[in-house]
Amino acid sequence: MNDKTVTIIVEGTPHEWPKELISYEQVVTLEVPAYPTQNPKISYSVKYKRGQGSKPEGVLAPGESVKVKDQMIFSVSETGES
Repeated sequence: MNDKTVTIIVEGTPHEWPKELISYEQVVTLEVPAYPTQNPKISYSVKYKRGQGSKPEGVLAPGESVKVKDQMIFSVSETGES
C-alpha cells in the first residue's frame, strides 16, 4: 500500500494526489470539475511530462491511467467535439 502523497501539476495548479495511479478522467476532472456531468461531445487531450522511468512523457487517452511521480506535469486542453 502506497501512503505517500505526491504533488502533481495540472495546467500550472499544484494538486496533492494520494494514489499511485491517476486516470485520464481524474486528470480532466481536476482541471474541469464539471467534466463528469458536462456535454459528452466535448473531449480533452491530456499530455504529461516528468513521468516515471520508462515513460517520462506521453499522452493519456480516455480509460487509461499512468503512475504518478512527485512534480509530474499534466496539460489538459479541450479538443472540441469528438
